[in-house]
Amino acid sequence: MLALHRSLSRFLIPAVALFVFVSCSLAPKAQDKSSPVNSSKLAEPIAQGQRVFTCGHSFHVWVPGIVADLAKLAEIPQHVQVGTSSIGGSRTIQHWDIPEEKNTAKTALKTGKVDVLTLSPIFLPDPGIENFTTLALEHNKDIRVIVQPIWLRWDIYEPTTKRPAIVDHNAITGEELRLRHAEHFQKMDEHIRELNKKFGKTVLSVAPAPQAVIALREKIIAGQAPGLKVQEDLFTDQLGHGKPPLMALVGYCNYAVIYRRSPVGLPVPAILKQAKLGDQEESLNHLLQELAWDAALQHPLSGLRP
Repeated sequence: MLALHRSLSRFLIPAVALFVFVSCSLAPKAQDKSSPVNSSKLAEPIAQGQRVFTCGHSFHVWVPGIVADLAKLAEIPQHVQVGTSSIGGSRTIQHWDIPEEKNTAKTALKTGKVDVLTLSPIFLPDPGIENFTTLALEHNKDIRVIVQPIWLRWDIYEPTTKRPAIVDHNAITGEELRLRHAEHFQKMDEHIRELNKKFGKTVLSVAPAPQAVIALREKIIAGQAPGLKVQEDLFTDQLGHGKPPLMALVGYCNYAVIYRRSPVGLPVPAILKQAKLGDQEESLNHLLQELAWDAALQHPLSGLRP
């Protein structure tokens, strides 16, 4: 009897092990929802050139030129920048309040020939976002409104913090940057969600440029950003106006959301060539592309995930 038991054990144990192995091999594997490889989870890329109008300030009005360059590099046909409304340090409502006879944004939207409207509010409340979206939908039910929040001026959230006398961009950590941006991000996202709910459809999306900027600053701190030694290398002043590497990053973020495409693999754009990084140019360009795409993938309001 004991011999029979031992004989069966020698047969059953390997058989059970083989069954478990085969079952695990054939079972569906869990997918990483954040992975760009998981394309089934992503919205369909836009292949046709978009007609874009932009309202913004000095943290955004240069984006159209960069996106147009990227569309050309990506061989996207018929990308058109319909127009730009530029006001320094502006809230969106200031572009709305321009007199009717001079308001190029309203004029363009009323033609119904704008596919994408980009806005860059500073802080909330800002009724201009809803005003422009309402007008845009009246003339083109399929228009998309893309909101690019700002990275914090002087590295502070101004509604709650007094502007410091001296700003040292190099002294701040990535963790502290995220803490300082948290309320800004939360309020902006909540506002976009509320408006989409009010309009009964997903009209507004977010271009997560400030999130990508924070990620790049963390790479610089870690010594992992080719050609960039300190965080100051991203800025022209204490307020936070961008140098070419930052501008290229923000351009990639907007491109990713406008066209729902990864910028990874595109040639070096004209804006980044202005930085004159020599043999570091290609590697930094690749990093900027990856950071922008990752920020767009991770943001729940970017429109990349249907």
